[in-house]
Amino acid sequence: MNPAVNLAARPLGRTGLRVTPAGLGLAALGRPAYITLGRDEDLGDDRGVETMRARTWAVLDAAWAAGVRYVDAARSYGLAEEFLAGWLRDRGVPPGAVTVGSKWGYRYVGGWRLDAERHEVKELSAERLRVQLAETTALLGDHLSLYQIHSATVESGVFDDPEVAEGLRALRAGGVAVGLSTTGPRQAETIDRAVESGLFDTVQSTWNLLERSAEGALDRAHAAGLGVIVKEGVANGRLTARAAPAALAEAARERGATPDALALAAALSRPWAGVVLSGAASPGQLRQNLAATAVAWDDDLEARLSGLAEDAEHYWDTRARLAWS
Repeated sequence: MNPAVNLAARPLGRTGLRVTPAGLGLAALGRPAYITLGRDEDLGDDRGVETMRARTWAVLDAAWAAGVRYVDAARSYGLAEEFLAGWLRDRGVPPGAVTVGSKWGYRYVGGWRLDAERHEVKELSAERLRVQLAETTALLGDHLSLYQIHSATVESGVFDDPEVAEGLRALRAGGVAVGLSTTGPRQAETIDRAVESGLFDTVQSTWNLLERSAEGALDRAHAAGLGVIVKEGVANGRLTARAAPAALAEAARERGATPDALALAAALSRPWAGVVLSGAASPGQLRQNLAATAVAWDDDLEARLSGLAEDAEHYWDTRARLAWS
């Protein structure tokens, strides 16, 4: 028997938005290719638009039934926003019943092909914000609660662009919370810069048992009132049964859990974590992921698995080599 899933809603930082500890990310569902180990096995050969739409709706149905009330999308996630908007309409979900976050900055250019030379193109400009906000709003309307810069970095210059800042302030004044997601070995520096700016309500960052370099900065962001969203909690499949390090696999067996559930439980146990995203590609994967909310993370697990952490440069180099499939 699976343990009871604990998804009691709570506020996300100073936004006041109601979220559940586990959320659903649509990166793996809105487009045919993504960097997740075992994706060919998960999805098979049929990745036509209608098949992926049906898959997305099935996972959204399972998430809703389980009590998940935060969904994450992005303009670059293929048709993720369109799939989500259609599901919200078809199921009659009113605005606010599910907290919806999306992101701007990347444009999907993969042409719905697995063998595309490039799948997304990044541009963190004020013009890209204006264009993509209009596209997102046309699809999601009043369901949009949070809009984030996609993969902001200090070196991108986005923090120094007064037009971007003006656009984000206007969005915030209109009732939509403003955030950013981070990437790369300098996540901590980006997070601290965002906190210093005073402009952002949330931060969405990679944290997992292999990549823990941002945790101090995420603790500081949480202390400053920002809501913290954790992405890539299973390290794009490296912390699932397909590739779990021996120590994680052994600990999971002893606790009667799957490696992915134990990995996500580690993220859920962080006092600064507001939402931990599941990137499930099927209802079955989602159920496995959500079992993390019932896992008791303790000092023994922390001590046994803290040694899995990798150097940040090595982690991100490894991630960059993952194939889109």
